[in-house]
Amino acid sequence: MKILVTGATGKLGSKVVEALLKTLPASKLAVSVRNAEKAEGLRARGVEVRQADFDHPETLDKAFEGIDRLLIISADGDNETRIHQHTNAVQAAERAGVKFIAYTSLANAKESENLMAPPHVATEESIMKTGIPYSFLRNNWYFENEIGSIQGVLAGAPWVTSAGEGKVGWALQQDYADAAAAVLVGNGHENTVYELSGPLLTQEELASALGDILGKEVPVQQVSDEKYAEIMKGLGLPDFVIPIVVGIQESIRNGSLEVESNDFEKILGRTLPINESLNQLINTISQTK
Repeated sequence: MKILVTGATGKLGSKVVEALLKTLPASKLAVSVRNAEKAEGLRARGVEVRQADFDHPETLDKAFEGIDRLLIISADGDNETRIHQHTNAVQAAERAGVKFIAYTSLANAKESENLMAPPHVATEESIMKTGIPYSFLRNNWYFENEIGSIQGVLAGAPWVTSAGEGKVGWALQQDYADAAAAVLVGNGHENTVYELSGPLLTQEELASALGDILGKEVPVQQVSDEKYAEIMKGLGLPDFVIPIVVGIQESIRNGSLEVESNDFEKILGRTLPINESLNQLINTISQTK
């Protein structure tokens, strides 16, 4: 059996690869990357490195050749670009005779009004059309997405949000990576949909948990979308990013990430205590200063 992970030098992909290498001989693992030089460290450890670009289907045909189980990690970019790229990857997997596809999707993708949902809906449908057994890993939200806000709190700023009482199932990228690795090497995951969601929390509850760890009160500043956009602009975010971050706040406010599920526990056999996750993230932030 040969497993391949796409986007293996990215933040999530690299963690999936490390999780796989804990249980899998390097000779059974391949990765596809746009820039092979970035994966030289993996090659040196015995992982097969294949160059491929989601915009060039012919490179994907070669990369997926002889692969039994494939993890397609969703690409970056606007919705139209992602749909095009993901479709290329799925069609290449079908041509290559891949026997199982896992895909990193989004919480409640099919019913979601999240502005980032369309590529995930399209990709899930594309995979199902192939008839290849699949597992959709519907990742909720990365704690790492909140690093900027946590850094602000550490510097004495309030927790700023326009997400209202919307709840989020935050988890660390490592937790999502461990779940993906477990599905790739495990049995009985054919034609499954996993809602990978941590404990559901509002912004106030997250700020309160953060305050408990830091030993101080973390004030929460609930603002309008317009004010949030103004604050983000003042922090130096590029103009094209502002509508995206505001749209995320809006979709959280509207409940798009409020998905209650114990699928993490099913796959990993462990819970995700919020304080442990936040402690790990704070330690990571401290180490990168």
